[in-house]
Amino acid sequence: MNQPKLLISLYWHMHQPDYRDSISGEYVLPWTYLHAIKDYSDMVYHLEMNPKAKVSFNFVPILLDQLEDYAQQFKTDCIKDPILKLLGTSDLRVISPEECQLIKDSCFKSYHEKMLKPFPDYERLYKMFQFLTEDGRDDLTYLSGQYLSDLLVWYHLAWMGESVRQNSVFVQNLMSKGKKFTNEERLALYTLVGELISNLIPRYKKLAESGQIEISSTPHYHPILPLLIDFKTTHDAMADAPLPKAANYPGGVARAINHLEGATASHKRRFGIAPKGMWPSEGAVSKESLLLMANQGVQWAASGEGVLANSLRKSNPKKALLSRHDYLYRPYKVSKGSDEIICFFRDDRLSDKIGFEYSKLHSSEAVSDFVQTLEHIYNTYQREENPVVSVILDGENAWEYYPYNGHYFLTELYEALVNHPNIEMVTQSEVLQIIKTPSENAYKVQCGSLSEISAGSWVYGSFSTWIGSTDKNYGWDLLCEAKKAYDKVFRSSKLSAEEKKRAEEQLSVCEGSDWFWWLGDYNAAQSVSSFDQLYRRNLMNLYRLLKLPIPEHLNVSISTGDSQTESDANSGTMRRGQEQ
Repeated sequence: MNQPKLLISLYWHMHQPDYRDSISGEYVLPWTYLHAIKDYSDMVYHLEMNPKAKVSFNFVPILLDQLEDYAQQFKTDCIKDPILKLLGTSDLRVISPEECQLIKDSCFKSYHEKMLKPFPDYERLYKMFQFLTEDGRDDLTYLSGQYLSDLLVWYHLAWMGESVRQNSVFVQNLMSKGKKFTNEERLALYTLVGELISNLIPRYKKLAESGQIEISSTPHYHPILPLLIDFKTTHDAMADAPLPKAANYPGGVARAINHLEGATASHKRRFGIAPKGMWPSEGAVSKESLLLMANQGVQWAASGEGVLANSLRKSNPKKALLSRHDYLYRPYKVSKGSDEIICFFRDDRLSDKIGFEYSKLHSSEAVSDFVQTLEHIYNTYQREENPVVSVILDGENAWEYYPYNGHYFLTELYEALVNHPNIEMVTQSEVLQIIKTPSENAYKVQCGSLSEISAGSWVYGSFSTWIGSTDKNYGWDLLCEAKKAYDKVFRSSKLSAEEKKRAEEQLSVCEGSDWFWWLGDYNAAQSVSSFDQLYRRNLMNLYRLLKLPIPEHLNVSISTGDSQTESDANSGTMRRGQEQ
């Protein structure tokens, strides 16, 4: 008997929280558009260049909302992102002192080892800045408009996707020139940024329509569904974790359904169909949240390996858990009554190698290690069906730690996988089709069944990144307080239909997972401060939209972070699936 092929599902998750101030419409942080010109552009390019490669992408609707917003801003020439607006300002000699300071504060924010040091002219600008600010002095008034112009250009060149650098003669000429960029060159770079962002969604949609990629979704504003539904699910994986003072999030089930319905509507509008699958925010699942997704028509979902191991123990408490090799490489069915959903669970080791380890290796070494690991799984898999290996990770934040934004690693990885005789690249929906119609397929996939789900996420199989500590719990209590105020105002019918719509959207933003992710002393102080302020600003704006006084305690920081943590060495944007 020939060994069945190994089916590999590469699944890239794309997400940024809403960085807009809902009252002014201004962007508080620039990360959405910077990742757009770097990572979202590069990731789709690799698939365009290798039509045989097949992967899945998960796009969170609130990210797509922002990408469309940026595209509209360029169309109307009404830019609401301060850094981007400065890039497109015709004469930097007349900008305000506050705008000058913003350029200096913002345009060195990156992982310097891979995004600043490789460019001597950019590094020279940084050394000038360091010299003028060393020993606590502030001599930045010596920096001219030309310095600010060059800094803006280099910041955007450093954040430019490698696919753009290699294919745009204009970008290559700017990088060769290195300094003394003209206003016309800077404005042309601004125009290129607009074109890259505006073309992104159509490029991904085209590949989805051809069947080369599958695009899945996430509850609209990226909330942790199990925690909206029931705080006590925290105890499935963290039995002794303290919980927020509030017994539960008020009306959490209805809010969870609202996020799911919003995701479906978003997907239909942008891609013409409802999403077949979902990456629930942070891979966070409970049995209740999975069944809720199934009830909304979602056919498959994905989570972390730790959740699977814990769920197998919970489903069969008297049965010892076998080697991960014996249970990991297959999908599992979760059902109740007529509601049924198929779950895929990531191989934490392989996924974390891409996220954290391969950036330190030469691309050929990294690809060789990845393929050899798959070959080991293939050669030791003792069943007649095809093993299904799910590699799921952040599709945007890993690459700045790689040389050339991971260009050579991804190029060689896709090439190696499509040409391997015993490996087949597949999407999750293709695996579902194999399960549903086995007689019509050359492949055979055995689907396991889970009677119970141990609630948790892709990070350590628990919710420890979002709840269970003093800072995080207090963040939840502030949200519960705001939700009670929201419910009271809505019952009174004092708001117009449009006012209610704006308030509901703002509540949805406040329910996102990112605010709780960043609260804690294991993150860099600068990053914690940015997200702490933005979360409290969002809560304040919710009270404003509800026409209520803002609680005084929202002016006080929730969390300070760790001043000893290097913000550019590990920015906190990624977590491993398993604790080291």
